[in-house]
Amino acid sequence: MDTWLQDLADRAISYAEKSGVQYCDVRAEQQERKSVLLENNEIEYVRTNDDRGIGIRIIKNNVWSFCSITNPKSYEQIKDAIDNSIKNTINNKKNKINLYPNISKKTKIDYKVVKKPELEEIIKIGSECSEIILEIPRIKKSIVNPWYTLNSKYFINSEGSEILQNFTDTVVEVIAIAHESGITQSVNITEGGRGGLEQIINKIHQSAKEVASKASQLTLAKPAKEENTTVVMNPDFVSLLTHEILGHPSEADRVLGKEMAWAGGAWWKNKLGEKIGSENLNVFDDPTIKESLGWYQFDDEGVETKKTTLVEKGVLKNHMQNRETAEIFNSAPTGNMRATNYRFMPLIRMACTCIGNGDLDVSEIIKDVKHGYLISNMKIPSIDMKRYNWSISCQYAQKIENGEITDLLRDVIVMGTAPKFFESIDACGNDFTVRPITNCGKGDPMQSMIMGNGGPTIRGTATVKSVN
Repeated sequence: MDTWLQDLADRAISYAEKSGVQYCDVRAEQQERKSVLLENNEIEYVRTNDDRGIGIRIIKNNVWSFCSITNPKSYEQIKDAIDNSIKNTINNKKNKINLYPNISKKTKIDYKVVKKPELEEIIKIGSECSEIILEIPRIKKSIVNPWYTLNSKYFINSEGSEILQNFTDTVVEVIAIAHESGITQSVNITEGGRGGLEQIINKIHQSAKEVASKASQLTLAKPAKEENTTVVMNPDFVSLLTHEILGHPSEADRVLGKEMAWAGGAWWKNKLGEKIGSENLNVFDDPTIKESLGWYQFDDEGVETKKTTLVEKGVLKNHMQNRETAEIFNSAPTGNMRATNYRFMPLIRMACTCIGNGDLDVSEIIKDVKHGYLISNMKIPSIDMKRYNWSISCQYAQKIENGEITDLLRDVIVMGTAPKFFESIDACGNDFTVRPITNCGKGDPMQSMIMGNGGPTIRGTATVKSVN
């Protein structure tokens, strides 16, 4: 963190306090991002972006106000921004903003990086992946996008917290597109996490080969007939399902209806303590899972993170809370308040929301299925406003007949309603996996966020059909 940026954040707090605000926090952030796009092993672009700035959040007259400054040049800019924010607050006598008490912390955290990423190295890795993909028959196009960010975030508030967090994220996104006899199929995967090149070098080449091979095979696969049946979902598919129908409706602002206009609510509003699924359904959010893209020790309110149980043996136990909603729900903040960067107000966001693992081997889960489908790898979700009706396409599926995996199927979509599907879950595997999510959107203006989601192989009942 540049010392001048950190100093401006400190001075912003002092000025806001002198201006009579009820509360103020400041995030000074800087990020260096390097990204490469290769198509058919030719570099389309190499991008470097340096971004730094300050976001200031205040409460005055029981109203939230926010301002941000990109690359601030002077203390005068900071003062003017705070003055304008205060002018925008209108006294609200009806509703008082109450924040759950938080212990102030003064700390610096450097998240572990084993092998520092460099531009030349990620270009090399991207080229190697492209070569692997293009060697597979019927492949017509490879797209590889490796990138990394070096991040420094300084949080300070009027309650005495001073928290500096430095971290690196390294990710590779891979797409393989195959074509044969009028059929085009694409398969993609994302690998990476919080850390350096060690997050990708031990897995990305094998992943590139697998997506290319599967895309090629899918051009020869058949579509599935529509039926309501047993589905066995692999961890990659489960991670998106968890994200959409368990994670988002667990965000307390959605439960309260504060996002209904643009992002929806939650069907389980007012159902805390009630059964919403089978005893095999256990769900948690855990920002302390190391190397996940959702790993952090303090959120953007300075709240220290911990594992939060959301669903326990099918019973809805908690939501993800910020300091304000925690007061409303008579709960405690969960450390889920995050913003894309300093330009935005933080929102309640998933960190690493997962379905808990069970104790069954995947082979055992499949062996007990007389007729059904193995659903593999996430694709595109479509969910209603309350996260009740859902449909998620997978990248490929396979029939299960008498405990054996048989035909490969293409263009498959899985559909259900949240409570009926949750109640149908009768098995969870011991193959718990966390997957990287790089493009979760929420808010107005829209904020894109990275995070982790995960779970084991699970078995339940849903409707399966092919869309083509």
